[in-house]
Amino acid sequence: MSVRGPVSGARGFAELSRFRTAFYGCLSARADAFFELTDALLCADGPVRTPVELSLTAEHRRGYGSLYGALNHGRLDTDQLRDLLASLPLPRFGGRLVLTVDVSPWLRSDAACAPQRLFCHVHGRSKAAPQIIPGWPYSFVAALTP
Repeated sequence: MSVRGPVSGARGFAELSRFRTAFYGCLSARADAFFELTDALLCADGPVRTPVELSLTAEHRRGYGSLYGALNHGRLDTDQLRDLLASLPLPRFGGRLVLTVDVSPWLRSDAACAPQRLFCHVHGRSKAAPQIIPGWPYSFVAALTP
């Protein structure tokens, strides 16, 4: 996981160590198992289809029973995690912050009375013109690194 641009040796290791310690502080119940589960998720090769796949990674050193214990009983303080992530410095290109935005629709044409449903502009679903289909648009904003 890259939280910043390239950082030199010892300084980068110290920064990552501080972040990991602060992230561990966001966990309360089953913190050790939850922390290893997070490491396994971040270090997995490719997409993870089932939770038990995470117990097969080298980063998850516990049995698969602790994985389910962490998922069922583990606690994450989301407010504390949000504050931690917001406090991270953003990467810059030549002193300038570079952001990218992706807006994607979650199409739900069959949900006639869903709350806060909007009409999403969709390209490529028909040979003719673009369509407008009911759904919920969502967006991601990411800071680009060098």
